[in-house]
Parts: sequence; C-alpha cells; structure tokens
Amino acid sequence: MASLAFSSPPPPRTRLIRSASSAGERQNLFNRIAPVYDNLNDMLSLGQHRVWKRMAVSWSGAKKGDRVLDLCCGSGDIAFLLSERVGSAGHVTGLDFSADQLSVASARQGSHWNSCHNNITWVEGDALDLPFLDGCFDAATISYGLRNLIDKHNAMKEIFRVLKPGKRVSVLDFNKSTNALTMVIQEWMIDNVVVPVASGYGLRDEYAYLKRSIAEFLTGKELEELAKEVGFSKAKHYEIGGGLMGNLVATR
Repeated sequence: MASLAFSSPPPPRTRLIRSASSAGERQNLFNRIAPVYDNLNDMLSLGQHRVWKRMAVSWSGAKKGDRVLDLCCGSGDIAFLLSERVGSAGHVTGLDFSADQLSVASARQGSHWNSCHNNITWVEGDALDLPFLDGCFDAATISYGLRNLIDKHNAMKEIFRVLKPGKRVSVLDFNKSTNALTMVIQEWMIDNVVVPVASGYGLRDEYAYLKRSIAEFLTGKELEELAKEVGFSKAKHYEIGGGLMGNLVATR
C-alpha cells in the first residue's frame, strides 16, 4: 500500500517496513474486519468512541502547524481529528500494518469535503520499528493499538524515539481495571453485546479475542511504569467511559 503523499511526511529513517511476521495473525484479523470496523464501533459504543477519540487528541497536545503521528491508525478516525487540529500548515502521518484498513482510510480521505484532510499521509509500516528519524514529531497518538502489539515495551520505546523533547503521546485503549465490578461489567458486555453483534457480521471469532487481549494488557499503573521505564519524564493514566476505557498521557 503506497502512502498518499499530498504533502511531504517526515523523512524516513529507512525504507518502509511492513509488519513483523510474528504479528501476522493479528494483521490478518484487522484486514478481515476493515470493511465493517467503523459501523461496528458506532454500534458497540453507541457513538461514544468518537468522544473518547476527541479526548485522546486533546491530550496529545497537538496544535496548529505541528507534525504529528497516529500509530495503528486503522480507518483514520484519529488522523482526521488531528488533521483538523494541526491545520493546513501541519502534517499528519497515519501508520498501520493493515493494508485493508489503510485502503478504507484513504477512501474516506478522498470523500471528505474538508480540504485540510489533504495534510495526511498514510504509511503501511511496523509500529515496533518506525521508519522515521529521531525526534521528528510534535505529538503522537495510538488508539486501540498498543494492546494488540506483540512487544509493548519496544513500541513505547519507538514512540519515545520519534517524539521531540517535551512532546506527548496519548494512548487510548480498553482499560484493564483493577476494580472487580468494572471487570465483571466489561466481560459481560463483551460476551453479551460485542460478540453477538459482531457475529451478525460473520466476525464472532475476530471479536471474541477482545476479552483475552484485555486480560493480557497492562493496568493503568503498569502503563505509567512502562512509559517511565523507556524514558518518558511524566506519565498519567486516566480512566474514562466509566472505567471501561483508559487513556495514558506520557511526556518525553
């Protein structure tokens, strides 16, 4: 999948690197769900995911004229919000390892009326080995992506590397709560709402993985510790959506 270069992205460190073979199963999963991903998100969250994503963009600290990175960009929701935030003088790079998700994102970009969305470049690449120079971004986001990466430590280390000093990354994802009631509610919703709805689209197995991926994820406290371990000077995790979602904000 070639990037759509309406304006020049930050200079690459090396050639574009595609997903590691160890992540092939997850890559195939996201390719399969790409055609219905946006509709399912709206249905399953009752549209609330759009509020959470706006919060994540706000926490990134991106501003007019900035060059920003949206990792695991999927079909482009966060990238479009960042595009409007940085304006025509800024630039957004959306990176994902799923060619099918990027195809949806670029098609949505072409159908949008907002001319500022021309400041987005889509790149198929590996979040564990980013093809960008050190310190070339003013802000970074990753939405529902860190949980699905094989090596979370290396992913955060790469984000740290490509951010400028003093700049922030905003990480939105399902919250691995330490509250027993929240955990029960979250699991009930996955078993009784998410999986049945996804089954109607023929994607039962693809969404059944959610419960396991959340169980294997890090708690908010562990995410803060991970960020500081790779070098971030400050890290704070916020529980949102009644504790079902979380957002880590880390400053380089």
